[in-house]
Amino acid sequence: MISTLPPTMDLTTHDPAALQSALQTDDWFAASPPVLQQQLLALARRRHLAPGESLFARGGDADGLCCVVAGALHIGAHDVQGQAAVLAYLEPYQWFGEISMIDGLPRTHDAVADVASQVLVVPRTDLLVWLADHPVHWRDMARLACRKLRVAFVVLEELALLPLEERVLRRLQLLAQGYGSRDVMRRRIRVAQEVLARMLGVSRQSVNKALKQLEARGALRLHYGEIELLT
Repeated sequence: MISTLPPTMDLTTHDPAALQSALQTDDWFAASPPVLQQQLLALARRRHLAPGESLFARGGDADGLCCVVAGALHIGAHDVQGQAAVLAYLEPYQWFGEISMIDGLPRTHDAVADVASQVLVVPRTDLLVWLADHPVHWRDMARLACRKLRVAFVVLEELALLPLEERVLRRLQLLAQGYGSRDVMRRRIRVAQEVLARMLGVSRQSVNKALKQLEARGALRLHYGEIELLT
């Protein structure tokens, strides 16, 4: 189902009730017990990031569970030539960083702000102390990791089986659904063609051609700075 989601809330007031309400748009958070929701918010620290600023780097310390509350972040890595590969484009109110939070090993990828952004960071040490006293909620951490694993399997299957045009459409649909974090897909997506190309590991020219083919068949409509899904 495609629908228009409400715009990102202005959370600069740090209103806990407004924040908790906004976070309910994420399926994982909404399905988590209220006690866990409240504890995550109680422990969270807010980070403000300028465009291009790093939240964490590949190989960095496992310092917490994170959630975008404003702006957007690239999750990716750089090859030996310094070229950036984008694996995910995270917007409000998506949670991430659970792999290192669970296993304590270094960060697997870079997390960099695409625009001015705000991120909640729940310190790993504090969360582990709480989970030690409330072990039943480890299942909720596992649910978050399993959701990401399911998405990864889908992406790998598409890479092996689908032509580029279909991969572009499926990736846009995945972005519109917040990588499975919500049931309702956004109709309009703000993502640069260059970013989309890096996510798919192809050239910008190839993505542009695929987008025009998709537009010609009525699957989407191209706007300045936005892509509108029609199917």
